[in-house]
Amino acid sequence: MTVTDQRVVRIGAGAGYSGDRIEPALELAEHGQLDYLVFECLAERTIAIAQQARSKDPALGYDPLLEARMRAVLPAAARNGVRIVSNMGAANPLAAARKTAEIARELGLTGLKIAAVNGDDVLDVVSAGEFQFVESGDAVGDYRERLISANAYLGAGGIVDALAAGAQIVLTGRVADPSLFVAPLIHEFGWRMDDWSTLGQATVIGHLLECAGQITGGYFADPGMKDVPNLARLGFPIAEVAGDGSVVITKLAQSGGQVTEATCKEQLLYEIHDPRRYLQPDVVADFSQVRIEQQAPDRVRVSGGQGSERTGTLKVSVAYFDGYIGEGQISYGGPGAVARARLALEIVRERLALTGIATRELRFDLIGVNSLHGETAAVGYGEPYEVRVRVAGRTASLDEALRIGNEVETLYTNGPAGGGGVTKAAREVVAVQSVLLPREHAVPAFSLVEA
Repeated sequence: MTVTDQRVVRIGAGAGYSGDRIEPALELAEHGQLDYLVFECLAERTIAIAQQARSKDPALGYDPLLEARMRAVLPAAARNGVRIVSNMGAANPLAAARKTAEIARELGLTGLKIAAVNGDDVLDVVSAGEFQFVESGDAVGDYRERLISANAYLGAGGIVDALAAGAQIVLTGRVADPSLFVAPLIHEFGWRMDDWSTLGQATVIGHLLECAGQITGGYFADPGMKDVPNLARLGFPIAEVAGDGSVVITKLAQSGGQVTEATCKEQLLYEIHDPRRYLQPDVVADFSQVRIEQQAPDRVRVSGGQGSERTGTLKVSVAYFDGYIGEGQISYGGPGAVARARLALEIVRERLALTGIATRELRFDLIGVNSLHGETAAVGYGEPYEVRVRVAGRTASLDEALRIGNEVETLYTNGPAGGGGVTKAAREVVAVQSVLLPREHAVPAFSLVEA
């Protein structure tokens, strides 16, 4: 492409997941000199939970922190001309847009255009079709009575259209994480939707920003090995993007954390499969030629992302009910703690068999000994002074799930000496698998709400 636009667009990451901190986003809105602030808040199960909320109340189904985030950042964003893009719409983007408009009016902000992008909800299509799950090979039809939601990973197109219509805030449902960042760049620089090389580099940018504090040292930190300053005040990242797609990743000087070649490299490799063919709805991105260079403290230049033509299908996350999980925990401390904990596990194992509790899966863990890496890895380490027993099982009914925790609780008076701190819980399980859907079945569209 021929680049004549010499502007730099500044995009800040306001969240890396639904429950992320709000203060770093406010700091960016106030002091980041941003053009865009992007909140990435959807995990694969998050939208299924949102669909359940919407089924109980049609006015809900958006991100539970939407109101708190908007109340915090809208005044600064409006004052500083920062446009907001987010998937906080979750299962109900239109309700999210209406709620945001209501908040804006309460804050005395008028004249805002808020767009709701939908088209990702494809439950009807998936339920009626002949699809197979990618992970298990099972027919989706065999799960039809248990289905909760099916949401396609849309690309940047719907957001681009909404921005072109003048929206200052764009709220979506399920959109691929990098696409939330790719869309503002397409809008600002007028990139073609089939400029695969540039979209590949834009996807690199989105991928680097999508987890917010991870790239500024949060998930990176490892004391004594990879020390990161002032993590309690961790700042979120900013991308300074030029019209050719070149980018510098940075952060606010007053915020905690750091941006280094190492933090960027770790985030670049996070959650990708084949780095030469990172399948996204906008492009098949190629990360294999990416170059990362420290230019100055907290300033890292990233270049070399490439891409090829997008696929004809979109990934769809299909959520369904998958039984219940019951759990109980109890702690043992002092000399002989591990031996008493092992005896506790054996007692519960036998009790579950004696009482006929039907489970599809059972785990017996000693947290602090073998719960992460198993018995083999635990050999050779000194015995801990304290240990926590955990028993968990998957059942078909809530009643049986509750009985698992109850059996652990009875160790108070019927098990080894010194047990304490019992917790027990039972919950319904929402599982997620994927299908591939021809992209013509998931067409984005937007509607505008004005404050």
